[in-house]
Amino acid sequence: MKLMKRWRAQGGYREALVIGLPLVVSMISNTVMTFTDRIFLGNYSLEALGASLPANVMAFLFLSFFMGVSEYVNVFIAQYTGACRPADVGRALWVGIWFCVPAGLLLASLAFLAEPLFSLGGHPESIRRLEVIYFQILTVGSLPSLLGLCLSNFFAGRGLTKPVMLISLGSIFINIPLDYCLINGIGPFPEMGIAGAGLATVIGFIAPLIVYILLIFTRKNEVLFKVRSAWRFDRALFARFLHFGLPGGVQFFLDMFAISFFVFIVGRFGPVELAATSAVFSIYNLAFLPTIGLHVAASIMAGQAMGDRNPDRAAFCTHSVLHLALAYMGVMAVVFWLLPEPLLNLFRARGAAGVNFDAVLKMGEVLMRYSAVFTLLDAVAIIYMGGLKGAGDTRFIMFVMGTSSIVCLVIPLMIINWLGIVSIHGPWLFLLVYVVILAATFAFRFTKGPWRRIDLLGRESLK
Repeated sequence: MKLMKRWRAQGGYREALVIGLPLVVSMISNTVMTFTDRIFLGNYSLEALGASLPANVMAFLFLSFFMGVSEYVNVFIAQYTGACRPADVGRALWVGIWFCVPAGLLLASLAFLAEPLFSLGGHPESIRRLEVIYFQILTVGSLPSLLGLCLSNFFAGRGLTKPVMLISLGSIFINIPLDYCLINGIGPFPEMGIAGAGLATVIGFIAPLIVYILLIFTRKNEVLFKVRSAWRFDRALFARFLHFGLPGGVQFFLDMFAISFFVFIVGRFGPVELAATSAVFSIYNLAFLPTIGLHVAASIMAGQAMGDRNPDRAAFCTHSVLHLALAYMGVMAVVFWLLPEPLLNLFRARGAAGVNFDAVLKMGEVLMRYSAVFTLLDAVAIIYMGGLKGAGDTRFIMFVMGTSSIVCLVIPLMIINWLGIVSIHGPWLFLLVYVVILAATFAFRFTKGPWRRIDLLGRESLK
C-alpha cells in the first residue's frame, strides 16, 4: 500500500522514472559507446586496451572541472522552473554557454602537453605512445562535448528528459559503426587503431551539439524562455552561477584526480594489472553511469522542489530516486559477482593474441568481486550527492570529496608506490574505503538537513 502511495505521489517513483529513466537510457547509451569502444580496442590489441583507460581518464580529469561547473546550469534551470520564472531559463542557459566556450578552447590547448604529461606515468613506451595520441584527440574534442552537455540542460532542467535520451540514442548509431570502421579499417576508412577510436568519439560529440542547437534556438523558445535575446553577458548571474557551480567543478575534478592517480599507480604494476583494471572499469560503468543519470534526476527534482520553496518534497523525491538506484545497483552487484568471466572475455583479443588475456581474466575476476561490493555503496553516495547538489549544498560536497580523495586514495597510493608494494589488492581496498566514507557522510548530511535553508536564487536578498 505504501509503495502504491509513493508511486502516485508528487516526487514519487512514477515521477522519478519519468524524469530519470530517459537520463538512465542516455547514460546507458554513453556507457555502451565507451564499452564497445574498449571491446573494439581490446580486440585490436592489448596495448590499445591498456592505453585507452589512462588516456581517457586523464582527458576526462581535465574536462571534469569544467563539466562539473557547466552541469550546474541544470540546477539553475530546475529552480527557475520550480519558481515559475521561465523568462530566466534563457539567461541561465547563456551563462553556461559563456562559461563553456573559453573552457573548451583552453582544454583543446592541453594537447600540446600530452608528451611530458604521459612521460610521468612511467608506462611502457608502446603504451605511452598510444596514450598520447588518444589524449590529444579527446582534448581537441572538449569544446563540442561541453557545449552539448550545457545545452542538454535546457531540457533536463525543466524535467523534459526524453529529448536528451533520443539524442543520446541517436549518437550511438553514429559512434559505434564509425568507431569499428576507423579502428579496424573497414570499407573506405583507413585503419587508425586507437586514433580512430578517438576521432569517432569526437564526431559523437559534434552530432548531438548540432541537434541541440536546432531544437533550442527556435522562435517558440525565444517567446517562452528568451533563448536568443538573453545572449548578453549577465555579470551578476554569472557570479552567482560560479559561486555555486565552481565547488561542483572542484569536487568533480578532485574525484577524477583521485581515480586518475589510482589508474596510473596500477599501471606501474604492469600491463596485466592495467588491462584488467581497464576492462573492469569499463564493465563497472554499466552500473555506475546509469546511476549518474538517476543522480541528475535527483538534482532536477530536488532543485524544482527547492525553487518552489518545498524542502520536504525535495527530501521525499531524493529518497524515491534512491530506492530506484538501490534496486538497479543490487541487480548489477549480483551480475558482477556471478558472471565475471563472460563479461571479461568480451575484451579478449582475436587469434593468438588472445592467449595473453588469460592472466588478465584471472585478475579481472577478483576485481569484479570488488566492483560488486561497490555498487550499493555508490548508489547511496551518488543519489544523496544529487539531492544536496539540487539544493545548492555544493561547498560541503566539495570539501568531503576533496578531503576523502586525498586521505583515502592519493596519500595511501603514494605510500604504496614509495614502498614498492606491487599488489592489486591494496589500491582496490583503498578505493573501497573511499566509497564507504562518501556514502556514510552524504547520507548523514542529507538526513541532518542544513541544505534546507540554502537560497540559491537569491530571493531573500531581494526582500
